[in-house]
Amino acid sequence: MADLTVWLEATGALAGAGGVGLAKARAPRVYWSLVGMPLAWGRFALSYRSTMDVCGLTVQPSGLRAFMTRNVVRREVQPVPPKIRRVRPTSTGLRVTLRLPAGLEPADVIASSERLRHAWGVHSVTVVETKPGFVELRMTGYDVLRRVRMPRNVGPHDLVVPVALREDGTAFERDYRKAPMALTLGANHSGKSMYQRNLIKGLAQLPVALVGIDCKRGVEQSAFAPRLSALVTNPDDAASLLAVLVAEMEDRFDLLSLHGVSDVWELPEHLRPVPVVVLVDEVAELFLISAKKDEERRERIVTALIRLAQMARAIGIYLEICGQRFGSELGKGATMLRAQLTGRVVHRVNDKQTAEMGLADVAPDAVPAAGLIPMERPGTAVAVDSTGGWSKIRTPHTTRADVVDTCREFAHLVPDFPALDPFRPLVPTEAPTDGPSLVKPRPVTD
Repeated sequence: MADLTVWLEATGALAGAGGVGLAKARAPRVYWSLVGMPLAWGRFALSYRSTMDVCGLTVQPSGLRAFMTRNVVRREVQPVPPKIRRVRPTSTGLRVTLRLPAGLEPADVIASSERLRHAWGVHSVTVVETKPGFVELRMTGYDVLRRVRMPRNVGPHDLVVPVALREDGTAFERDYRKAPMALTLGANHSGKSMYQRNLIKGLAQLPVALVGIDCKRGVEQSAFAPRLSALVTNPDDAASLLAVLVAEMEDRFDLLSLHGVSDVWELPEHLRPVPVVVLVDEVAELFLISAKKDEERRERIVTALIRLAQMARAIGIYLEICGQRFGSELGKGATMLRAQLTGRVVHRVNDKQTAEMGLADVAPDAVPAAGLIPMERPGTAVAVDSTGGWSKIRTPHTTRADVVDTCREFAHLVPDFPALDPFRPLVPTEAPTDGPSLVKPRPVTD
């Protein structure tokens, strides 16, 4: 009987260990909540002071504090680490708010993030400055980019579209008010088209005018025609469309001048023109020419794009430009246009120079990270902003049919925009589905 009890206990222990291992592989959120988080929290609490000391994140106490410690408390004076203000668990990790002592800055903590990750046994540690003197350590317990699941409490609103998941478990949002012009780079099969799909799916739910420029004969964007206010599929039509947008920009500046404001969002709502998002699928097709007679058209396209990138933010016209490469080899005006594109998202690229085109002038530290994106992880990218901060993101898998259904569902949001009517895409009518026959069948007789 005793042997049977021991055998059952051993079998139960093995089954429990197997269940924990299965949960870690198949349900990482469950494993983190039940096992990983208590262990990581315990390691953090027990080793916090020593870890900060070893990582060089402590400072000598003030004279008054050293005097009180030495003469009142009768203890040895020790270096002071950042003070823990708050520890908050999440479904993907831990959030720790620290108050930095005098002598430390957020850059010191950022430089030690890799050592902190190994010390506390978590997947990653991201340091974010929340306000002067305070930083937040965003610890991720597992690889959240392996199987992307967007947070449930995010969705498109105003001019903010969640398009990907950050490495720290938060949503990466494309905010057109903060970064009105953006550049997305990536090689073939890197996930660049998936990023654009998620962007269109979110924008389709907002009251904006979507303008598509897809010079690959519309193979990428023509399926989204029900929600597009304009779509052009060749450089000649693109030149005409951009000229119309430049004229619209000038008219809107006249409207701002008439009402004495400098931004479209300062106008009363009933006078405010609809925002316009211009989606360029492959920018190289607008720059490259095959004959000398096309130089004049190229000049018009490049000039219009640069003018829109420089001035259109104030009147609610935004550029979203995609391409495989975007450097000086495209010709005159390429680097000037790139300098106006504030937001940068770089997927897997084939050479270091392409990563430098998108990241080196904004966040040089992000260039090596872009070069290490594996081929078997499409949709992974490095996203930066104008402040120089960067993060690794991954776009969730979204089927083309899902985006098409969203565009059809919100087709009623296409605004009345007479200037774009000549470029309005033809929306094919759906074929009627076979329904039940209304003809009464003839009765069967002998």
